[in-house]
Amino acid sequence: MADKRIATRHHATFESIRHVDEHASCKWHCGGMDATGSTELAANLFRATQAEEKLRRDQVRGKTKANKALGAALLALATCTAQAQTALPLLAAFSTAKTEQPPAPWRVVGIPGGKLALSTFSITPQDGAPVLKLEANKSYGNLVHALAPDAVTARPRLGWRWRLDSPLAAADLRTRSGDDSALKVCLLFDMPLERLGLVERNLLRLARAVSGEILPAATLCYVWDDKLAAGTLLRNAYTARVRLIVAAGAGQPLAQWQTQSRDVAADFQKAFGEESDSLAPLTAVLVGADSDNSGGHSLGFIGDVVLTP
Repeated sequence: MADKRIATRHHATFESIRHVDEHASCKWHCGGMDATGSTELAANLFRATQAEEKLRRDQVRGKTKANKALGAALLALATCTAQAQTALPLLAAFSTAKTEQPPAPWRVVGIPGGKLALSTFSITPQDGAPVLKLEANKSYGNLVHALAPDAVTARPRLGWRWRLDSPLAAADLRTRSGDDSALKVCLLFDMPLERLGLVERNLLRLARAVSGEILPAATLCYVWDDKLAAGTLLRNAYTARVRLIVAAGAGQPLAQWQTQSRDVAADFQKAFGEESDSLAPLTAVLVGADSDNSGGHSLGFIGDVVLTP
């Protein structure tokens, strides 16, 4: 029954990503650039047009010279375009929310069919700034944000601040019965199947066939756990496709903000280095809280999650 539950969890996560992609596609393909980026691009397009006009006006002689002049203008345009796109935030900031609902394209995902109570995610002011409130009460839930293809480079960084007010007394990430997290930030990777062992590869293929979704071959979660030491690395109690790093551990003061900054590539190698010698494509980020296995109640907060390409 527990194995079936974890399979439905993966299905729920990627059912969400499929819907999130529908919302995110317009941002990435239909002018999602902010006003400043749009202005810069318009200006540079105008400069490129001026360059062509100058070629005609001055009657630049020689095909080679003309091509060089136009090529330089187009190169400048491409550079400015890339810079403007790089400046865009990869993740919608919780602090920009206008209501209690997390900003799109963040999307809440639970167990299909409503078989479990859904953990709650809402925007609330804390210390003068809007942050995400995560509350679990014998429940399960994730807040998922899909990423555009090739959104990050080979050395991205992930940063956020979080605060745990009420931990889960019976949680124990080393066991299936205690497999719950009061606070987690996870990265979902599309690692090639050929990098997995034969058994893992076939199990994942079967899960994808049953769910109809391209489930992640690798998921890395940063968790706040009040029992394990910070820096602890362990596999999920249900599946080796999920690895956990305790980012905030035993002895960390409760109800106090803590800032995290992670080298994603280094952490990925630490967690999945035996299967991959390079960073796999990153497809989504999620934050979550669950207490469906151990029961109990948890309360925590997360500020803006920032992914730097």
